[in-house]
Amino acid sequence: MKMPSFLVALLAASAACAVQAAEPKPAAGTPKLAYGQMMKHGDKVIFSPCRDPSYAMFEDVSANGALTQALAGVGLNAGKKVYAELLGVLDNNVLKASELNFAHTDGRCQLPGGEDESWRAAGHEPGWVLAVGKEVVVLKRQGQPDIRLPTVAFKSEGKQHRLESAEGGNALQLTFERGLCRDIKADSAFGWNATVSVNGQLLKGCAWQR
Repeated sequence: MKMPSFLVALLAASAACAVQAAEPKPAAGTPKLAYGQMMKHGDKVIFSPCRDPSYAMFEDVSANGALTQALAGVGLNAGKKVYAELLGVLDNNVLKASELNFAHTDGRCQLPGGEDESWRAAGHEPGWVLAVGKEVVVLKRQGQPDIRLPTVAFKSEGKQHRLESAEGGNALQLTFERGLCRDIKADSAFGWNATVSVNGQLLKGCAWQR
């Protein structure tokens, strides 16, 4: 199969670079979320930003290659196209990524939540989904009425973000903790684990920033 010309150019440029050190160093600058499609060709991974014709080489600078393992888990190494949201720095046409926010097999580009939505979380058994908005936290559970509570400020400590809200006889506590979270049923991987306690019921799942 003939390789597209842009991939030939990128792979040739990558091959011409100096050999990297055994332990990759984090890129300088403030990491930001990058949204795009990822494809693997040989031992190289191409990142194509959403709504942007440019391309970048992908470099994993996460601890112990955790990011590469997460992407492999959703099919990148098997030749599947993966939609990914990565925290990283663009340096000389190389996306140096350090953390995962969200990755999905054959997923399409998604719009960031903006000011209207900052987090989402979801889980199974029972099925549930939660959205943290600017003013309201909404929890939907299978077979139960929705719960809507006012959004309050998160309390952050280390790799954890916590929120507690109560109103009208309902009480909710949620914790988002940095760490790889796999949803095998959805062919997805996330950068956060979610724990939600609502009116005495404990729910566990995955979370991602919007």
